[in-house]
Amino acid sequence: MAFYFESEWEGDVFPDCESVLAKVFEKACDYVECPYECTVNMLLTDDTAIHSMNKEFRGIDRATDVLSFPMVDYEKPGCFDGLENHMEEYFEPDSGELLLGDIVISVERAIAQAAEYGHSLKREMAFLTAHSMLHLFGYDHMDDAEREEMERMQEEILAQLGIGRDAE
Repeated sequence: MAFYFESEWEGDVFPDCESVLAKVFEKACDYVECPYECTVNMLLTDDTAIHSMNKEFRGIDRATDVLSFPMVDYEKPGCFDGLENHMEEYFEPDSGELLLGDIVISVERAIAQAAEYGHSLKREMAFLTAHSMLHLFGYDHMDDAEREEMERMQEEILAQLGIGRDAE
């Protein structure tokens, strides 16, 4: 597993931030029973930078909490059948790891949401990472059923890590 972490955020996030988010990445891979070693890139930034990315890549002219840039096209969410037929497209040539994609989180937005929802920044950042990981596995929330499934899965991933709403 390769978790590439970069932060443009000025200042501290929370203790062991990189380690905690790497554990969420690994737990999400285990949760969906991904049969491959995986690679993901994560960038922590601010509202200004994520606003610019959201406008450029999604045509939405506002900041958001998290952006997911999946590298894999799944026949159905979390289904890994047939990916080995796309080795050159989906897998890192040297390591053989599945290239899941990129995650960008606005720490500025995460801080505001943690305060709004009454839980820790650690919990909010872990939640956003789990949410984004599910997007990288092909899940979405375009309708209520999909949204409810993703919410359930996110909560289960965090519960398996012991990161509840009271996480510090």
